[in-house]
Amino acid sequence: KSSKREWKPLEEHSCTDVPWLLLFILFCIGMGFICGFSIATGAAARLLSGYDSYGNICGQKNVKVEGIVNSGLDLTHKKYVFFLDPCNIDLVHQRIKSLALCVSACPRKELKTLADIQKFAETNGSALCSYELQSSEYTTDPRAAKLCPKYPVPESAPIPFFHRCAPVNISCYAKFAEALITFVSDSSVLHRLISGVMTSKEIIMGLCLLSLVLSMILMVIIRYISRVLVWILTILVILGSLGGTGVLWWLYAKQRLSASALDTQIAKDNLQALLIYAIAATVFTVILFLIMLIMRKRVALTIALFHVAGKVFIHLPLLVFQPFWTFFVLILFWTYWITVLLFLGTTGSPVPNEEGFVEFRMVGPLKYMWWYHVVGLIWISEFILACQQMTVAGAVVTYYFTREKRNLPFTPILASVNRLVCYHLGTVAKGSFIITLVKIPRMILMYIHTQLKGKENACARCMLKACICCLWCLEKCLTYLNQNAYTATAINSTNFCTSAKDAFVILVENALRVAAINTVGDFMLFLGKVLIVCSTGLAGIMLLNYQRDYTTWVLPLIIVCLFAFLVAHCFLSIYEMVVDVLFLCFAIDTKYNDGSPGREFYMDKVLMEFVENSRKSMKEAGRAGGAESRELKPM
Repeated sequence: KSSKREWKPLEEHSCTDVPWLLLFILFCIGMGFICGFSIATGAAARLLSGYDSYGNICGQKNVKVEGIVNSGLDLTHKKYVFFLDPCNIDLVHQRIKSLALCVSACPRKELKTLADIQKFAETNGSALCSYELQSSEYTTDPRAAKLCPKYPVPESAPIPFFHRCAPVNISCYAKFAEALITFVSDSSVLHRLISGVMTSKEIIMGLCLLSLVLSMILMVIIRYISRVLVWILTILVILGSLGGTGVLWWLYAKQRLSASALDTQIAKDNLQALLIYAIAATVFTVILFLIMLIMRKRVALTIALFHVAGKVFIHLPLLVFQPFWTFFVLILFWTYWITVLLFLGTTGSPVPNEEGFVEFRMVGPLKYMWWYHVVGLIWISEFILACQQMTVAGAVVTYYFTREKRNLPFTPILASVNRLVCYHLGTVAKGSFIITLVKIPRMILMYIHTQLKGKENACARCMLKACICCLWCLEKCLTYLNQNAYTATAINSTNFCTSAKDAFVILVENALRVAAINTVGDFMLFLGKVLIVCSTGLAGIMLLNYQRDYTTWVLPLIIVCLFAFLVAHCFLSIYEMVVDVLFLCFAIDTKYNDGSPGREFYMDKVLMEFVENSRKSMKEAGRAGGAESRELKPM
């Protein structure tokens, strides 16, 4: 009955999925509690000011830790953390395996001997050896070999805001860099790449701006070139399938002639394989032609929807800036999340380790807080993306179901945001939670697969990959269904489950149209992304080719192309979202309206022409199948 009930677009608004909104608010309060707990337990001070191996926070007075010597010191004038061996990095546990001390100043020049270290301590008042050694004992005490830094001590400088002394020369971290950048085996190559990026930074910024402008221009003109792109796609598919099938049959015939002269088992196997490939390609080509024959009329709907989507962006220009706001909010949240994660890394009670130094560890149930924090990363990120989908859906629904476009709200985007905040945050929270429930098991399986790499047998590896693939497919299907559910909610103000069911019924009734839009439309948008990347890359090659001030410009060009693809994907994904919303509105419009008085269509003139052409085709097909003697009366 829900599929037959009347849709009443934009007639009434009511709050949806309120319990899920309350649950999401409670979850966010829990995220805030984790942040507050880490700050209250001193994690923020330890992260920003730094602490030594004895549990003392640099730059302040400290409390004695039972059983730990050199703890509880007054380090008010020693504000920087200094590592005796900063290049000794443990890649497995991702930490520096070295004694850490609080010092007054970082060594701003290389110290080659213990005498230089002693002179630096006497001159600058910054003792670089352990606290139990006096500066006068650096060259005489035999313990200095273990309690003083490994020399030569590299030149270092404090990291802004984090008060750690870090070596100025990055070659100190060559081993770490090799683990991260495996394709760079020569440090000179890395220096040339970095110098190329720094020298051409103005060109990189200009090319990134060019990709941004090209993406915005393409969103406006794509409605005029959509028909050309569809014909290009059709011709490429036909030529590719026919050419591939023809080549396989030609190779089979040629191999068969040579096999008569070479009567070997290998030749027979190759001949049989070619025959199988050729038959499979022929069957695929025939099926592909039949599908194209069936869907040829539905491609016209895709073209019409792209044309109307271009009009939407003209009437709703703020849609173009929607990716900026979403990206900005995501960056703010991710920055907060990473900061709290760093807090959690230094949260806990001081515990002596096997080396006699202090580590901060959480005990009891609190040590599982980072799991809660990880779930928060996924759920809130999906929530932000879902808010974008609901905002776009609400604005496009307002445009579609407003008969007189001059009566549109002054800013439909802001009106959609207002409806989202006032009525539909619970629906967005529920939809994003469903995606989170699918994404977390997939990420766990991917982590297990990475950890067991090279250890599991072939069967286990195949099963893991199959489960990951199935969960990925399920996530994509649910994401598409969620987006249509948000559109249904924007139209009728129904809760998530009702909207998802209604949208699913509409999509099933228009399965062939959905297939045409998702195949032809996605390929058209993919061609648009390729066009922007190629145009930006070509401009980059032409500009960088005239620059002779640096050794190589491979890395700048890669950066520009990656940024161009990211920008094109963000903008054209909004275009794809608008097309999907328009299609659901169109399907609902054609199902419940027929153009008669009192049931007039809401659709644009371009879509109206498509409907009229479809009706004429159906009438002609009906007349052709009727009696020959039936009289045709003029309208």
